[in-house]
Amino acid sequence: MKKSFYKLIFFKMMGWKITGAFDENIKKCVLMVLPHTSWHDFYLGIFTRGIVGLEMNFIAKKELFRFPFGYYFRWMGGAPIDRVGSLNKVEAIAKIFENHTEFRLAISPEGTRKKTSELRSGFYYIALKANVPIIPVAFDFGKKEVNVGEPFFPTANYEQDLKIILDHFQGVLGKIPENGFTPLN
Repeated sequence: MKKSFYKLIFFKMMGWKITGAFDENIKKCVLMVLPHTSWHDFYLGIFTRGIVGLEMNFIAKKELFRFPFGYYFRWMGGAPIDRVGSLNKVEAIAKIFENHTEFRLAISPEGTRKKTSELRSGFYYIALKANVPIIPVAFDFGKKEVNVGEPFFPTANYEQDLKIILDHFQGVLGKIPENGFTPLN
């Protein structure tokens, strides 16, 4: 019922489509979502998750998971990150992967909705440390399309791997195009 409702709104009313496919056999991955230029990206992600029917997650500081919002954030796929002790953020998130049988972490490596010329590399090092693939996901407002790319396993050569991954995002327009990250070849 909920899936039909999402499809009605996303496909029929909004005119969007989903191209590519999530492999349901990939239970753990980092979903690299670009570009992130508007709050509209949030509900596109919610609709996409509801339509494809796979659990997709996000992380946030553990304080957000206290009463009264904790239940809601967990229900939405959130996982609290606890940075106590000697764990840095990458290690703490990689540990979350260890503690779940299914965890597809959606991250926008721009780290902001404002214009940026560089991506934050945490998404890459999380995938490397957790030994999971990176799946590029483009929110293309120009084509009204969520485009799912092929899984990519990082090789530990960030610069080389980034060029390969960013190829998926060539020509993609965010809701506010002037704020979108522009991949360079």
